[in-house]
Amino acid sequence: MKKRILTGIKPTGLAHIGNYFGAIKPAIELSKNNEYDSFYFIADYHALTTLENKEQMQEYFFNIACTWLACGLDPNKVVFYKQSDVPEVFELNWILCNVTPKGLMNRAHAYKAIVEKNEELGQDKDFSVNMGLYNYPILMAADILLFGSNLVPVGLDQKQHIEIARDIANYFNNKYGKVFVEPDCYIQESTAVLVGLDGRKMSKSYGNTIQLFSSEEVLRKTINKIVTDSKLPGEPKPLNCTLNKLYKLFGSEEQCKEFEEKLLNGLSWGEAKKELFNVANEYIKPMREKYFYYQDHKEEVINILTQGAQKARIIAKEYLQKVRTAIGANI
Repeated sequence: MKKRILTGIKPTGLAHIGNYFGAIKPAIELSKNNEYDSFYFIADYHALTTLENKEQMQEYFFNIACTWLACGLDPNKVVFYKQSDVPEVFELNWILCNVTPKGLMNRAHAYKAIVEKNEELGQDKDFSVNMGLYNYPILMAADILLFGSNLVPVGLDQKQHIEIARDIANYFNNKYGKVFVEPDCYIQESTAVLVGLDGRKMSKSYGNTIQLFSSEEVLRKTINKIVTDSKLPGEPKPLNCTLNKLYKLFGSEEQCKEFEEKLLNGLSWGEAKKELFNVANEYIKPMREKYFYYQDHKEEVINILTQGAQKARIIAKEYLQKVRTAIGANI
């Protein structure tokens, strides 16, 4: 039996190139590894901790589904589904709540950060904390454990969630017998921090992102906003500049070498931005075309996810029966 990889994708808005190179691209590359069965799901119920508008939820969900398909996720080779289409996840979530110590949830980074902020402001430590946010790691554990996941690709900031899932699996196994696989996190070097327009980490909160599927004109205008220094045309440019860092994401080895030579030989910032636009647009264009194809074929996308959920539920039901037997719910 093959080992299993599982990746959750939270719908939080339009993807930018930091999302693509930091998470989407490496995860899709991993899905091509024939040593594993791969599960990719859109974590729409996780998004309820931040999204309260149903239209926004639907828009973000559909955008992220189109994004992953456009970027090369093959639904014929992976199980690609929407979290809310697999009700077994939520039954398991309740079962796991009953073996999870409250103290474990108290140590979760997201909860601790809010508590610390509230204490600094002199407010009740649980001000603005709802149970969805507090129990978030348990739902994430249910997502992972229900499919017997061996590896979960995450960024470094998500490592604790996998450790919590391992702890919960261990609590359950010690109480009811060996049922769950204790998952390992898979932290990829390619999830390193990517630079934004202003030289800081690319982040929506900083407003310094480059949208993945913006039009050519918007892409050009965005690249022209990249902050540079005051070096004039003819003066050598530093190779650690933002333009060069971004160029390396899109260019071939030969293209990158030529671009660096031009920078050292005094290429103007304006011309450098033109070259970055050209190589970025050439790279993104085929994916952009697929993205808008899927945007125009909503039924096809929904059908892909429906079929994925059907495959996922076969496995989920089987695993949940083992859990129900272990706790005495099957007679």
